[in-house]
Order: sequence, then C-alpha cells, then structure tokens
Amino acid sequence: MRNVVRWETIPPREAKYAAFPEQLDERLIPVLQKRGIHQLYTHQAHAVRSVLEGQDVVVVTPTASGKTMCYNLPVLSAILQNEDARALYLFPTKALSADQVSELYELIEMMGVDIKTYTYDGDTPGAARKAVRQAGHIVVTNPDMLHSGILPHHTKWVKLFENLRYIVIDEIHTYRGVFGSNLANVLRRLIRLCSFYGSKPQFILCSATIANPQELAETLIGRPVHMVDDNGAPMGARHFVFYNPPVVNRQLGIRRGVIPETRNIASMLLKNGIQTITFARSRLTVEVLTKYLKDLVRDPIGNAGRVRGYRGGYLPTERREIEKGLRAGSIDAVVSTNALELGIDIGALDACVLCGYPGTIASAWQQAGRAGRRKGTSIVFYVASSAAIDQYIVSHPDYFLRQSPENALLNPDNLYIMLSHFKCAAFELPFEDGDAFGNAPGTPEMLEYLTEANIVRHVDGRYHWSAEDFPASEISLRSASAEENFMIIDITNPQKHRVIGEMDRFTVPMLLHENAIYMHEAQQYQVEKLDFDACKAFIRRVDTGYYTDADLNVTLSLLDIEREEERGGVHRGLGEVRVSTLVTMFKKIKFDTHETLGFGHVRLPETDMHTTAMWWTLPDELAAKYDSDTLKNGMLGVTNLLRIVAPLSLMCAPQDVAVLYQVKSPITNKPTIILYDNCPGGVGLSHKAYGMQQLLLEQALQIVNDCSCPFGCPSCAGPMGEIGMNGKRTAWELLKELVK
Repeated sequence: MRNVVRWETIPPREAKYAAFPEQLDERLIPVLQKRGIHQLYTHQAHAVRSVLEGQDVVVVTPTASGKTMCYNLPVLSAILQNEDARALYLFPTKALSADQVSELYELIEMMGVDIKTYTYDGDTPGAARKAVRQAGHIVVTNPDMLHSGILPHHTKWVKLFENLRYIVIDEIHTYRGVFGSNLANVLRRLIRLCSFYGSKPQFILCSATIANPQELAETLIGRPVHMVDDNGAPMGARHFVFYNPPVVNRQLGIRRGVIPETRNIASMLLKNGIQTITFARSRLTVEVLTKYLKDLVRDPIGNAGRVRGYRGGYLPTERREIEKGLRAGSIDAVVSTNALELGIDIGALDACVLCGYPGTIASAWQQAGRAGRRKGTSIVFYVASSAAIDQYIVSHPDYFLRQSPENALLNPDNLYIMLSHFKCAAFELPFEDGDAFGNAPGTPEMLEYLTEANIVRHVDGRYHWSAEDFPASEISLRSASAEENFMIIDITNPQKHRVIGEMDRFTVPMLLHENAIYMHEAQQYQVEKLDFDACKAFIRRVDTGYYTDADLNVTLSLLDIEREEERGGVHRGLGEVRVSTLVTMFKKIKFDTHETLGFGHVRLPETDMHTTAMWWTLPDELAAKYDSDTLKNGMLGVTNLLRIVAPLSLMCAPQDVAVLYQVKSPITNKPTIILYDNCPGGVGLSHKAYGMQQLLLEQALQIVNDCSCPFGCPSCAGPMGEIGMNGKRTAWELLKELVK
C-alpha cells in the first residue's frame, strides 16, 4: 500500500431508460422482450429515433453501454420493411467483426426471418464470397477489405451499392492519424460509387469517449452529423488504483521495473481466483508476462492453459479460441496488447492491470472498461513504468481522472494519402470534367498530374485509367506507405514447417532480425534466417534464459522549409524532413533479473520516411556558455521534457510524435531540438505544435519547476545517470531562454 499513490472509487451508476421509438418495426419488440429488454437506455432510444428520422448520427458512450443496439435496431427495422435494403458494417479488426456478427445472428434467429448477414474479410472462403455479393442484406467487413476487396470490384456488388441504406462504422476513435486519414479517403471513394449507383446511404458511427467525436465523425464522412452522448447505461462500482513502483536508487531516480511489479499484482489476482486481463504496451512485454504467469499455474504434466497471451500476429483460430475461453470462464488470466481493447465480448472479468500508460487517456479508459462489464464491482491497477509520461500521469492522477480524453487528429488531405486513393478512385470509375473527389481540394490538379504521368488518359471529357497495375494492392491503410506483412515460419520439425504468425514490415527489423529471440504464447524461438525480399522469417524452438531487444538509430535531413521566424534570439522553423532509421544492434536480457547479458549486431537495410517537422535552434551566445557535454545533457533534458508534454498537449499517442536533439544539426548547422510527425507525410501534429510552441515550452518549464528531485529523475528532465549532474539545471536554463 505504501506504493499506492491514489485509490479512487468511482461510484455505481443507475440505468436511465426510455420507451421504444414509434418508428421502429413492431416485429422487433417481442424478440427484444424475450431477451429481457423491455425498454431501451436513453442514448439507445435517442440514437435509434434520430437514425429513423434520416439523420447521420455519432453515438459517444463508454465501453459496455450497449452501442450495438443503436445501429442493429434501425438496420433490422429498415430490412424488415424493405427486403431490398442493404447495410454495410465496418469494424477496425476481424476479431470485432466476428464478435458482432454472432450477436446479430442471435437476434435474427429469434425473429425467424430471412435476413442474410455475412462477414466478408480475408478469412471468408472463396465459395461463400459469391453468395455474400449476391444476397447479403448486411455485409460485415473491415476498412482494409473494403479498400482492396470490395471497392475495386464494385461491378460484382451492384445489388449492395444500388440498395445501400446504412453504413455503420464502429469504434471510430481508433481511426486517427494515418489509419483515420486513409479511411476518410476510402469513404470518399465509397460515397462516389454509391452516387454512381443511385443510392444515398446514411451513416451511423460509434465511438468511445474522446474530446472531439463530432469533429472526428464529420472529418471521416465529410458532412455534418448529429451527436448522441446522453449515456443511460448502468455501471457497477469501480476501484482505480494508481501504483508507483518503489525507488531502488534515489540518486539516479530509478524505480523497480514495471514488468516485475505487474507480475506481482497479476499473480496475486490469479492466486485468488479473480479473472483478470493484463494490458501491456508491446508484444515482447506480453510474451514475457505470459511466460511468468504460465510458470505460476503449470500443473504436474506441464499444462498452463488457464493463462493465455493475446496479440496481433497470432492466427485467427487461436484468437477465437482464447476469446471463447474467456467467455466460458476456462481462462483465468489473459495478457494482451491493445488488441483486446476494443469491444469484443470476453465475458465478465473482475480485474484489469495496466502495465504502463497505454499512450492515451481514451485507450486507458477503454482498457479499464474491459473489467466489470456486467454491472459488478471491478478493480483496475495502473502500474507506472519509469518512463517520463508514466511518471507524469501517476504523480498527477487528477489529470487522468478529470481531463477530457484526447482529440483524435487526422488529415484526409495529406498529399501522400489522398493521391494514393485518388488513383484508386480513377481505377474504380472514370472521372468526368468538373467532378470532385468528395470534399478533397485540388481535383483538377491531381487529374492533370496523373495525365502527365500516363496513369490516366483524357478522352471525350472523361479521365480513364490507363496504367497496368492495380493501385489498391500497393496501399496499406495502417501506414502511409505500401507494405507487406512478413510470414513467421516454424522450422523446428524438418518434415512439417508451419506458419505461426505474421508481422508488419516496420516492426520486423526490431523483433525478427537474425539471432533474435521471438516469443509466441510464452514459447521461445530463435530467428534462424530473415528473407527480407520474400517477406519470410524462419524460426526454431529454443529454451534460453534470455530474450532480446533491439536499438534503433535515427538521422534527419532537411527537404524543404515552410515557415521560419525568430523570437528572443531563438530561430524557429517548420518544414519537410527525411527521417532515416537503422537497427544496428540488439541486447540479450536475462529473464527475472532483467540484466543485460551481451550484445549482437544486426545487418538490415536502412528505411527512409518523408514527414513534417518543427525545430528550435539555440542562439550562438547561449550555446557558447556551456562545454559540449553540459550542452548535450541539457538538450537531452529539454527533449525528455517535450516528450512528456507534446503527446499530452497535442492530444496524441506518444508514438505518433518524436522529439530529438542534434548538437550540430544538418538542418541548421547549430544546436537544434526537433519535433516531427512519426508517420510518412505527417498528419498535422508538427503544424499544431508550431502554433502552440510557446505553451509546450512553458509546460516543460513548469514540470522542471514543480519536480522536487535535485539532479533530474524520470518524472522530469530524465534520470541523473542519463543527463549527468548538471543536466536538469542546464535544461531549466535553456527552457528559460526558449520561452522568452
């Protein structure tokens, strides 16, 4: 208890009800009553009524508040009244699609009507695809499949496009940054095709609690929406415990590791028979924690199925089996990345442990909401790591508990992203003179560019696709550049090689380089060979006492300056940069003690990214006050502080924005601190930071002033071991000059 910074009890909330809307088809009401639903929550009734009146709607309520009813009821009502009506459901992940379809099936089965509902994604068998295209009343898919499997083949989906009445988009708070900017352009293509086929579908969008749901929904679909946020769902009492691991070295400001502390708390819950979900930020942490907890519950013959890991890269059958085990109660503990954060039904869990800050307040509340979903009392432990942002949150619990969650920021008009989808739109349907691409700017200029590049041909007032390639296959919605996933192949048994998972190209150099220890369901594998050209990694089962972690080197070069100004002798700039990343070495880290056992080299190609950045250049007379080591430590301290305040002020995830310093920068040839968007093309974070740079610097200065440590710690400028004895003082002096 001495490490508990705050124990917050959130009281239970009673349900608020409203009657079924009159416009709802009356055949639905007896079926709902059979399921024990005699009236709707206020937000459900409000949403259904608004949809049936013809409005585009966004529903914003917490986890487990019954948002599914807000779209299932109006969609089923419309199909009951007109059997030609069609609906398209979009979920961010396949797992969520499968989960929601099962709930819809139950309703349809109980009604005894012939409403055909199908999931259409990469796992749909070839034989079933034709039936879905011809007869599906409700087609459930994900943005990736809509982009590459439905829109380019719209001539096979005529029945759907001609009669499309509703488009449902769930969990819209996940569509931010690059993914959201891509989806907004996919929807521009979808609306364009609907218009061609003569349909004008309505949108029903759902979101967890974020600060700007209406703005996000309107940016995604390009038109006004009506917001429903009067939550009427009940909630059981929830205990929220802020836990800060004890300090083990006061001089260096080092605390006990977040993984061992999370392990202790999760083990305590497991031993007491409390069904628990533990969220970790990385795949590696998930596997390490899964191994620890499995070792705790292993029976005499070695089975440990009561504890499971869950993350992206597991095969779909494995993930479905884990979800089913959680609902049935046969699994006592699951350790997951944010893959289980979304609204998949995993039953009534009692406790949730957050291993480190998930990156955003919205994500933290989503993860916390996985416990106590059935009105019972639940408990959430937030275990802080030594990372600066974790220490800020744990030492300012009110910021977390009272702050309105983050804005979801996206930029559909990012030129990289928009041009890619513009090509897809031209492939799907010729543009005519005077046509627009939704509300996107610059359609004539883009058509002119594509004509000059011989990608489209202008004939009789229409622009026809003339390139040979298939544009949608080259675009990944989850990054601004094309990428292909790597297959992970287990070659332990020479007679039978098997695929056990997959990984995206960006993560591969960090986790699948040769001699890396790759972990899957707590089993260790060594990477024997990485075939970068064929996108395959070959692994063999091993039993070592360590795991590996790689180091990433980053270099920047200037491409173009957009804006510059000088204030108080400090030069400030905004422009485009090239970011080059290279993995050069990896560490071997021992289980249990987490000490470093040794190093190894990584030989993989460098990757480049063009993005937007802003920077502060220190005046010569200020830099001249310090020797090179003191200046370097002070700049590192300022960088560490900006890494804390930038995600909180820009309302983004910490990984969306990067901050670094260069003692002699290739951009300015002087000491410079640089903040950049951590995705190709950028999504507007640097522009936003440039506009609020004074506030960022003042907040960074405030953190140094408020922190009582003498020489720096993870909660402010960084631990003394990293920034030296004078690092905190120098960072404070540099910030005082920058703020002027």
